[in-house]
Amino acid sequence: MNKSTRASHSLSFGEGWGEALTILQPNKIVFGTGCSTTQFCEDFRQLGYKRLFILTAPPILPLIKPMLEQLEADKVSICIYEGITQEPTVAHFYEVLEKARDFNADSVIGVGGGSVLDTAKLVAALIESDQKVEDIFGTGFLKSRKRWLACLPTTAGTGSEVSPNSILLDEKDKLKKGIVSPYLVADAAYLDPQLTVTVPPKITAETGMDALTHCIEAYTNKFAHPVIDMYARMGMELIASNLLRAVKDGKDIEAREALLLGSYYGGICLGPVNTAAVHALSYPLGGEFHISHGLANAILLPSVMKFNRSADVRKYAEVAIACGAPIGKNNEETAENGVNHITQLSKDCGIPTKLSEIGIPQEAVDGMAKAAMQVTRLLKNNPREVTLADAKAIYESLF
Repeated sequence: MNKSTRASHSLSFGEGWGEALTILQPNKIVFGTGCSTTQFCEDFRQLGYKRLFILTAPPILPLIKPMLEQLEADKVSICIYEGITQEPTVAHFYEVLEKARDFNADSVIGVGGGSVLDTAKLVAALIESDQKVEDIFGTGFLKSRKRWLACLPTTAGTGSEVSPNSILLDEKDKLKKGIVSPYLVADAAYLDPQLTVTVPPKITAETGMDALTHCIEAYTNKFAHPVIDMYARMGMELIASNLLRAVKDGKDIEAREALLLGSYYGGICLGPVNTAAVHALSYPLGGEFHISHGLANAILLPSVMKFNRSADVRKYAEVAIACGAPIGKNNEETAENGVNHITQLSKDCGIPTKLSEIGIPQEAVDGMAKAAMQVTRLLKNNPREVTLADAKAIYESLF
């Protein structure tokens, strides 16, 4: 592949790009080491809120101690909920919501990974609402949000701090379900790489692969758009070249900064374009077997890329190049190199490559495939149609 082919992502302005693209982001985004204390506390003081509900997790509390001390010095009443240690269910969400209502919070922040941020977004939206969370699964059903909301990510993975999405596990259907609404876009996001340095290698690897999946699925999406392609490509480059560094040395602040920025770019992709078959197929793994979202995506990503490759070989070749794979003699070979490169990156980070390695029984394939086919919100984005037989074959390839 020569240089001209390598840069062949042409923009055909005369052909049009389909429907108009809308990008929603927080009104304020702050990126920088230490901003979770210095900038956030100053901004919060100026806003004048006095009853702050904080959602976080126990390992995060020592990291935000300076923030809490500053807020208390400013006479802010604080209620901390630290019980979100795994991906939340509907029942768990209502427990959190009740505590926020009892506290009469006038503001909400999430400080944590994707589960914490997703829950914080829904708490801020429903704390003063007659809507039930079960009524707003899907796109566009949430009516409003009446509480100020900020998100401070502690993992470089979900991009939830800038997306209009939240995910909950509906325990009745044993399936993760998404809620998409402009009202779930936070008022502010504070991206502090320092909050990510204590994330263990396993979680760093899994969340990093989740962020990489966001970028790849957005770039190769049926509804891909050049405006989003820019973010997706930058995200792929940053994550693929820095993930292993951060896994090996969590205190490598340059790698942490690159991952957090790459995750942010992936989060921007989620609203306008969103993800596709990798995420759809991952939902049953989390819903029924409680496999973490990042791990499920990481295992599925290479197999879904192989399945999708024929739908747009040129784009998958560009994915390969962005991720640092060797350039082949043509797009087909380069795209194949990309799949192999990402598979090896995942292995190097210590992530299993087979469903059988994480305790999924092969007899579960039929049920998982049927459940995945319900996630039409994402499957419709996939560059190649996924049938029930296709879903089963992808799962089967991972045993």
